[in-house]
Amino acid sequence: MPGKSQSYTDAVLNVLRGSALAGVTPYVGLFSVAPADDAGAGTELAGNGYQRQAITFGAPATDAGNVRKVANTNNIQFGPALADWSQAVAFGVFDAQTNGNLLYWDALTTPKTVGNGDFGQFGAGTLVVKED
Repeated sequence: MPGKSQSYTDAVLNVLRGSALAGVTPYVGLFSVAPADDAGAGTELAGNGYQRQAITFGAPATDAGNVRKVANTNNIQFGPALADWSQAVAFGVFDAQTNGNLLYWDALTTPKTVGNGDFGQFGAGTLVVKED
């Protein structure tokens, strides 16, 4: 079965940490419709106080099996919402705060709904990116 070495897997994860892309700060965004691997763009939340937030990832670590992972080391806070937001079902990591390129996406373990005046928050270690 084909695969990647651990060092190559870590190199891929380090791109998301910004350590392999000079001058790039990774940002996390939320999707009401998840992107797809076949280039389907998904639907990112927009307006009403929503904007992508800077994310900082820790060093790659081992997860179950032959999987490597990185997780956010900072608390992330979206909002406050100026009106009810659509339910977020996925998150994405981008190379820019606006526009830019989607580098990675995954479904949220628990979909999040943010109401008017509330915040969308993720504690450190709760947004995890995995590579095998």
